[in-house]
Amino acid sequence: MRGHIHKRVRICNNGRKSTLWYVVIDLPRGSDGKRRQRWHGGFETRKSAEAVRARLVNQILSGAYIEPSCLHLSEWLEDEWLPVHRTRVKRSTIRAYESAIRLHINPRIGGVEIGQLAPRTLNELYQTLLVKGRADGSGGLSPATVRGVHLILHKALQDAHDVGLIPSNPARKAKPPRPRAQRIELPYWISWEIRQFLQLCKGHRLEAAYRLLVVTGARRGEIAGLRWNDIDFDESRISINQSLLSTDGEIYLSSPKTYRGRSIDIDDDTLSILLRHRDRQTRERVAARNWVESGLVFTREDGSPIDPRTLSATFKWLIKKSDLRDVRLHSLRHSSASLSIQAGLPIPVVAQRLGHSSPQTTLEIYSHVVSTAGKDAAAKVAAAVLNGDALSLTR
Repeated sequence: MRGHIHKRVRICNNGRKSTLWYVVIDLPRGSDGKRRQRWHGGFETRKSAEAVRARLVNQILSGAYIEPSCLHLSEWLEDEWLPVHRTRVKRSTIRAYESAIRLHINPRIGGVEIGQLAPRTLNELYQTLLVKGRADGSGGLSPATVRGVHLILHKALQDAHDVGLIPSNPARKAKPPRPRAQRIELPYWISWEIRQFLQLCKGHRLEAAYRLLVVTGARRGEIAGLRWNDIDFDESRISINQSLLSTDGEIYLSSPKTYRGRSIDIDDDTLSILLRHRDRQTRERVAARNWVESGLVFTREDGSPIDPRTLSATFKWLIKKSDLRDVRLHSLRHSSASLSIQAGLPIPVVAQRLGHSSPQTTLEIYSHVVSTAGKDAAAKVAAAVLNGDALSLTR
């Protein structure tokens, strides 16, 4: 068994000629006695192809060679890879996978055998998507979106490698675009705006939900999915164990974003508002003709789960009646985090309350707030050390 180098010249879209080098490996004859060959490539230089040929021949001689699969990329993605991951990742993640595969991957390289995919193939895909990747043909995709396509391909091809379908993952050597570097400071309300908003909420049947969003920094779906047995009234604490989400008009329960539950302490005033909300729900249960027992804290008038989008729509309706800045509901989370940091709450505590995977994530998102808080802290420490003010130092 041996291999040889094959040269191919093709005409690119711009009319120029492009030369690619392929490694052709001779495999043992099949049961029908016919000659079998497998192609690897293409490589931009003969030298690169020669190096791969030598490596592949050594693998054949040592018995370590993996014959590239003839399975088309679209077949691998749709028939084998996606069905497995539908039971392993969140529904919203699967929707993103399916959309990228349907709109961007399969129409362009879905017909290529996964054993024939090369880094250059993927690089050409990324360049095409940057120039004319929009489904409506109006232009290209953003670098961040194309990089997202790359990450999906990287994972899918790594899984193909792990099960022995391909000898290596071509996406590892591909060059996806880098997202444009830009610092985004997330909008948030300051203290007086938060107080004015909470005043607007007084008496509303979702007052307790907005109060929790403000004081805990929890995500919309986490509050919508909160159950009564997740509230410890004795210890003044709530537990985030699930999230209520809405995808394509369907409401369903899922795990928290980082797959880990957490407990968040709450203040006495918030606890009192929750107790009043429980009394309100008890009255609604009595008045309802067909009460749906969901166990959720925030429901519709008949007890059925509330659509998380209702929290956003009602939020917009409330602030329209005021002179408050027009922000998204998610800004309540940023407000809670930013004001907590400015108040001097330690970053690890803020990270735990927000449900971030690590304090580093909190630092990266709220770096602009941390830097401001650091300056305030420096002034307070200087005042304490030099003037004996503000802090009582331990001798």
